[in-house]
Parts: sequence; C-alpha cells; structure tokens
Amino acid sequence: MIDSTFDVRVYNIERRERANGYTYKVVWKVGTKKHSKTYGTKALADARRSELLTAVKRGDPFNLDTGLPISHASKAAETNWYDFAVGFVDQVWPHASGNNRKTVAKVMTTVTIALLRTPAKQFDAVRVRTALREWAFNAKRRNNPREPIPDDVRVVLDWVQRNTLPMSAWEKTEKVDAVITALGTRLDGTAAAASSVSRNRRVMNLVMEDAVRRGILRTNPLPKGKGKGGGAPKAAQAIDKRVLLNQQQVTALLDWIGNRPRHGAVYQAFFATLCYAGLRPEEAVALRVADAYLPPPGALDEDGELMWGEFVVHQAQPEVGSQWTDTGDPHEQRYLKGRADGDTRTVPIHPDLVSLLRAVIKRHKLRPADLLFPGERKGGMLAGSVFRRLWRKARKAVLAPHEYESPAGRRVYDCRHICLTAWLNGGIPPAQVAAWAGNSVPVLLAIYARCIGGRQADYLKRIFAIRYVPAAA
Repeated sequence: MIDSTFDVRVYNIERRERANGYTYKVVWKVGTKKHSKTYGTKALADARRSELLTAVKRGDPFNLDTGLPISHASKAAETNWYDFAVGFVDQVWPHASGNNRKTVAKVMTTVTIALLRTPAKQFDAVRVRTALREWAFNAKRRNNPREPIPDDVRVVLDWVQRNTLPMSAWEKTEKVDAVITALGTRLDGTAAAASSVSRNRRVMNLVMEDAVRRGILRTNPLPKGKGKGGGAPKAAQAIDKRVLLNQQQVTALLDWIGNRPRHGAVYQAFFATLCYAGLRPEEAVALRVADAYLPPPGALDEDGELMWGEFVVHQAQPEVGSQWTDTGDPHEQRYLKGRADGDTRTVPIHPDLVSLLRAVIKRHKLRPADLLFPGERKGGMLAGSVFRRLWRKARKAVLAPHEYESPAGRRVYDCRHICLTAWLNGGIPPAQVAAWAGNSVPVLLAIYARCIGGRQADYLKRIFAIRYVPAAA
C-alpha cells in the first residue's frame, strides 16, 4: 500500500546562472512537500515539466514519498516494505526450521519498526512488537482460519502497513544506516552481542538478495567490508575459559540436583549426560532408552575395569515454541547439527553415567521406546525452561557468591564445553573428540584451543633441545 494524493501543483521552470552557463530547475509540490529536479538544458526541463502536467491532467495520483506519479514510479517505490516482508516470511516458512522462523520474525520486526514514517506513539511499544513478531511475521498464526487475528492486533497491523515506507527507502543511505543501527541495538538501548548482530545481518542479506532477484531493488543496499557501516562485528568463536567449572564444582552441582525431591534423579542423569558425554541439550532430551547400550551392572571388561556403555545419537529436538513448529509441539524434531538426515554418531558412556541411567530406567519403569529422560508430565519431554531454572538454582545453592556471579557454568550448554575441554586436556586426539562431539576438527580446535592446558611444561622440555646458538658457559 503506497500513500498517494491528487493534491499536486507544478511551478514554472526556474533558470539559474552558473559559471559555465545556465541550469533549469523543475519544481513541483505534492501534498505539503516540495520536490525539484535540475537539468542542464531548457528542453530537458520542459520535457520533465510537461510529463508532470500531463499526469496531473490525466488524474494520476502522485506518490507522497517520491513525489512522482504512481504510473512513473519504480518497482521499489510501488512496493511497501511491510507487504514485501510478509511475503518473504510466507516464502521461506515451509522450508525453515522453527528456530530460523523465530529469528526471521525478530529481524523483520526490528527492521519494520525502523522503517516506519512516524513512531507508533498511540500504541504501546511492546504491543507493536508483539503484533509484528507473533502475528504479522508468523505465517502459521496469520494464515490460520481457526484462530483469526484479534481485533486489537489487526488495528496495530493495519496502522503499520499504512505507515511503513516503500522499498525505495533502501535507496537512501540514512534509512539503511537507521536499519543497521537498529539491528545492532538491544531493546534497552545497549549494543547487541556480536553473534546476534552477525545473525541479523545474515538474515537481512538474504532478504535484500531476494528483493534484487525479484527486480524490486537494483543492488543489495547493505554495506560490505570492515569500514564504518560495513560488515557485522567479528564474533569470538573461541569460548571464554571462565565458563568452565572444575571437577569438584560439577560433582557438587550434580549431587545437589540429584537430591531434589521431584524428578531429581532424572535431571541429575540429564546434566550428567551433558557433562560426561558432551551431548547438546537438544540431543539429550531426544534420547530414547533404545539409543543407549548399557552393560549389565558390575560387568567388567578384559582389563577388569567396569565396562563403558554407548549412545547412538541420531536426532535433536530443540525447544522453539509451539507457535513456530508445524506440529504445534514446543520441540521440533531435527537431524543432527551439521549432518545429513538419518546420519548418526556414537558416544561412549562413562561407567558412572551408566549407573545413573540404569537407576532412572528402573525407577520409572522405562521401556525401549520411552524417552530416556522423561518429563514431569507423563510422556512429555524435559522442558528447557524447567531444566534451565533448575541449573540456575543449583549454581546459586552450590557455588560461592563470587563464583555464582561469574560466567562459570552460567549456561546449561557450558556442561558440553566442560566435557569436551576435559577430553582434549586428557590427551584424546582432536579427531576422536570431534567425532564424539559431532564437530569438525577445525571448528573444535577454533572453539576450544584456548582451554587446552596442563601440558605446557612437557612441551617446553620437548622444544628445549632445539638450539641454534651454543649454550652459555
């Protein structure tokens, strides 16, 4: 929807003297805004003025933003950003994962608010963002005939559609800069994390390339390179060594969790799986009993040691929210990260973890097809909000105040970092760790290289023998 008017006035041509001759300026007024265009010859200026007068006499509406007749407007000027953004969401929705759908909705919401002609002062800011993110850019809800868009949401979206700039706004440097600033800023006005900015930029580059492919824009207007306004800030790939908990801290946390009266044994085994086997949380919650080979209690290997078990990991079920999945379930079934559908990987199960898992299976009378970590609701999966809250409580109860305020183990995902770092520091070859973890070797080393330690003295002894000058007397 493009705002237009029939209130147009075309003025006489203005001749202006310059050092090298004359220039001719065509001036016209659309609504309350004046527009102008300067030409080097009077013939060109006359031709332009005649085109404008012809459009006025023909009764063509003029675009309030560009000042040009609608019939003369470019495809960018004819296309409303909000309409294009909604169409893009509908285009990518069927093939996108739940997390990608949610990310696209967040980015589109931010950009749409940045491209409003005037701020939505008559609506609460949270109300506007919710209407855009949860309805306009959620194809499932917006197109669901069983759940019509509420009237109060419809009022907001209709106003946004009327007050959103056309795609020609992307041809203006100040508007592009405003969008880039919005993508790099959190709601509280502080700078967003570099990883978030990079993710937002990746989404917008896909959007702009689609606009170019459709002939709406001539080029991708997002700046490239490392200069001011260029590419996204570089995100640190290596983990912060401070997030790692030591062995005593992990043991104390698992003990505290295991002593919880409700479902404590299940959550203890779940967190132990992340710490002992390095699984991602979305992989662990998807495990079935049949996916774990557990040796009989007390079984010994040929060296007289307790036998290890083995996980066969073949799927992940990240929790993205029921409104973003096709099934309406909070979790979305996906194949393993970075692998083809149907691919698997095996991970060894420490004998201590074998004991915990056997106790859970026995206590809850789990069958092979049942979830290895059943949720508190019968047949349900562990809820991310619940186990994250439990982990926060455990940290607060177990860690010293200064440790609790530090990054140490702040995220559940840090349990995986603790495990993989321990494997690498234990001398396991990176290729083997990468195979167990489901990473490539380059990615593994890039993430954990700073956390590998404990062998420096041995390495220094090895290189001490490499001498290029005689030893000092």
